[in-house]
Amino acid sequence: QVQLVESGGGLVQTGGSLRLSCAASGRIFSWYALGWFRQAPGKEREFVSAINWSAGASTSYADSAKGRFTISRDNAKNTVYLRMNSLKPEDTAVYYCAAARAYSSSNLYTQTNDYDYWGQGTQVTVSA
Repeated sequence: QVQLVESGGGLVQTGGSLRLSCAASGRIFSWYALGWFRQAPGKEREFVSAINWSAGASTSYADSAKGRFTISRDNAKNTVYLRMNSLKPEDTAVYYCAAARAYSSSNLYTQTNDYDYWGQGTQVTVSA
């Protein structure tokens, strides 16, 4: 079992930045592929970014996040981060981190049903 707790959300103006954190506890964190998703009111949960557990930590981003968001992980701290720059009102959503047991270090997952564990979410609101 893996427990995930997000933090770092809040209210920010257009063009501002936030860094989300997701602290994990439970099983061996370093064997899990990790992802960030978001869900805006009335919309489905969508993929934002993912990172695998290889030494090179390969990453994947949704088109909406490319060039603005950066995912990273610190296995020593059992934490995954999402740095978000140049925020836009359309980034407003509840952001969730997720963990997937990955038997291959190269695996990256972009679908919600690939993930086994989810955090409770943190609200990000970007004002115009």
